[in-house]
Amino acid sequence: MSPTLAIGAGELSSDQLAASIVAELRQRLPASALVGINGPAMEAQGVERLASIDQLGVMGLFEVLAHLPRLVRLRRALVREILDRGSAMFIGVDAPDFNLGLARRLRREGLAAVQVVAPSVWAWRRYRIPKIARSLDLLLTLFPFEPELFHGTGLDARCIGHPLADEMPLAPDRAAARRALGLSAGGPVIALLPGSRAGEIARHALLLRELTRSLPKDCLPLLLLATEADRARFIEAAGADPVALGMQVIVGRTRQGLTAADVALTASGTVTLECLLARTPMVVFYRLPESTWRLAKSLALVKSRYISLPNVLAGAELVPERLQHAATAEQLLADVRAWLDDPARLARYREQAESLHRGLALGAAGRAAEAIIGLLDRRR
Repeated sequence: MSPTLAIGAGELSSDQLAASIVAELRQRLPASALVGINGPAMEAQGVERLASIDQLGVMGLFEVLAHLPRLVRLRRALVREILDRGSAMFIGVDAPDFNLGLARRLRREGLAAVQVVAPSVWAWRRYRIPKIARSLDLLLTLFPFEPELFHGTGLDARCIGHPLADEMPLAPDRAAARRALGLSAGGPVIALLPGSRAGEIARHALLLRELTRSLPKDCLPLLLLATEADRARFIEAAGADPVALGMQVIVGRTRQGLTAADVALTASGTVTLECLLARTPMVVFYRLPESTWRLAKSLALVKSRYISLPNVLAGAELVPERLQHAATAEQLLADVRAWLDDPARLARYREQAESLHRGLALGAAGRAAEAIIGLLDRRR
């Protein structure tokens, strides 16, 4: 009898990663039932929805605390539902603050527990490593430096590479991307990415509005949003429609928009890796809720020198990072000009980006599926 597998994502990027793994699992275990915490990509793969990723989309310590009672109730309900389905395994994809607690509870009930995407213990809260190891049977990381962090814990931790590196071409076609989006071949295209979470858009929309006002007239600001709901969130936070602010809006085509751009201004997150793989130079910014920022600074919670994936992977400042009070329109504009005015720097960046791309293109979804099936076989 084929097993029922429960799989849980946490946001749009992890929903896409989960969907790619589901596609590989369906090829190998076609009779298995899959249920989960879904977004649109998992839904398209036929995963039965137990909850929506929209129910987990909160960011920042105090934002999470405000939603904690609801999240605790949701986790309890999911434990009951997953157990009632007779599931053999829970596979968490990213969203570690929610998924690891769910995995721990289900593992106590006898389910195998897998986490795809390691929590960012390289950056902060390294003390979590022993608890993570006790919560899981298998950890599948996306980056090659991560398994070593769990050495000596007894946890089976393996790097599978990154699915974005598998999907994206080693030679991006910028001209084709511009044609597909109907962009003119005039001045520089500046991609603007405020983030995919509601809170990120709320904190970054005014910053991007102010920046757009200061861009040179020959620049085209290209606002890249994940969903139409994000457009409404941006309008509410910015106090104006982005089109009226001079932006061209592209919804649901982030990869093409990044490939078409000359420079990207992007909130920190997985999209910075996508930008790297598109060979587009970027400036990374991020603003946390002020209370969360102050607490993180006072407790020295952040241990990594860098927060953006391109810099972490390179082990050096490949792209500028502007955080909290350093994320100003004036500074971001200066960073954009620095990229546009230095072709030699751009060439070096693209050479390093290609090298990093090759090191991450390992067939991640297939590797994940094989590891998951191997764990199922060992437990039979």
